Amino acid sequence: MITDSAQPGLAIQARGLTKDFGNVVAVNNLDLDIPRGRIYGFLGPNGSGKSTCIRMLCGLLTPTAGNIRVLGLEIPKQAEALRRKVGYMTQKFSLFEDLTVSENLSFIANIYTLTRMEQKTRIPAAVERYELGRLLKQRAGTLSGGQKQRLALAAATLHEPELLFLDEPTSAVDPENRRAFWESLFDLIAEGTTILVSTHYMDEAERCHALAILDLGVLVAAGTPDELSDGIEASVLVIEAGEPRKIAHFLETQEFVHSTAQIGNTLRVMVDREVENPTEVASQAIRAAGLELASCEKVHPSLEDVFVASTQARKAARDHAA
Repeated sequence: MITDSAQPGLAIQARGLTKDFGNVVAVNNLDLDIPRGRIYGFLGPNGSGKSTCIRMLCGLLTPTAGNIRVLGLEIPKQAEALRRKVGYMTQKFSLFEDLTVSENLSFIANIYTLTRMEQKTRIPAAVERYELGRLLKQRAGTLSGGQKQRLALAAATLHEPELLFLDEPTSAVDPENRRAFWESLFDLIAEGTTILVSTHYMDEAERCHALAILDLGVLVAAGTPDELSDGIEASVLVIEAGEPRKIAHFLETQEFVHSTAQIGNTLRVMVDREVENPTEVASQAIRAAGLELASCEKVHPSLEDVFVASTQARKAARDHAA
């Protein structure tokens, strides 16, 4: 149970958050503590429960079980009061494609009941901030992916929300627009906004102050990117070789190896953390199998390594139970 006095510095608290749809448990007994003034990420593949969790936190979906407090409000009981305090940007473009950029912004401003004076200052400010000036008379349906993204963010922040929910907001834009979008997010953070963003891009997850990794609705790891990398239950090796595919197939038969991934002519290999001198053990095994090896080096785990290790551990536990 979340009490009124619990953790006043947190934007979001959830305990035992659960949502099932008949035979499918989309979110399972999730606990969250998300501080104000930070970017907090949900990292996970499609179907991991990210969108379902966001919809419950912003009051759009009633949980099957659990307690939620967002910006000091009990959700879903006080969801109506919360709507004035939050912005929500969905993965799919949700504005009116047959309206112009200007008409969309005016419509959203009226939805948030902004006064005429507020509209006269905030709409031009959003147009300038998100570089929409040349597009004001253009219908939203004719915009590019990056332009739609900027318009959606402008609309979601017109009422100056304390908390912004972003559900995979960059899935339809190119890398240059993704980078510019994230710079905009850090501008909002500097102004005091709290942001919860879901993503399946590792480079975006690394930009978050902290994040939660979800797998089939279960929280499998949480912390800052550095904390997650330091806490991984595996050692990571980078192997260079002339025939990396043969080495990968061989290593996948070894009990001490968790996984292999090829990147160009190198292999990224995760092995049991308990293995002492993993570079020596792996090198000896490869050469004993008659395979040529150029180098084998232990490296610091990446966030992708953390994600793979966390989800593989869950899969192994499920397979064992079955």
